[in-house]
Amino acid sequence: MKAIILFGHGARDPRWREPFDRLATLWRDQHARTLVEVAFLEIMKPSLCDAVTSLTIQGVTQITVVPIFFGQGSHLRNDFPKLLEACREKFPKIILSATHAVGEDLAVLQAIIDFSAKVP
Repeated sequence: MKAIILFGHGARDPRWREPFDRLATLWRDQHARTLVEVAFLEIMKPSLCDAVTSLTIQGVTQITVVPIFFGQGSHLRNDFPKLLEACREKFPKIILSATHAVGEDLAVLQAIIDFSAKVP
């Protein structure tokens, strides 16, 4: 069974996670056969390891982590690979992979342009 994890930075303000929860809800509505969890690098819960744990309990064997970051900053170049490797070590039977940061995708950039073009 496959799943995705929507992975964000985290913040002190609990409202910051609302877009992540909306993304997860949209995913569930459109891709009900593939489980989704949110996870955060720091401050907020669940952590990446917690989300992987939750998914493995549900029988998932393959997880793709989608970093919801605008680009490849220090967190994605340095911290994220270490967290991902720690999860791989803890769950050696789970296939864990990751995409590039969503902000590096041309379709996402175009969506921002399209949104901005609607501004009066």
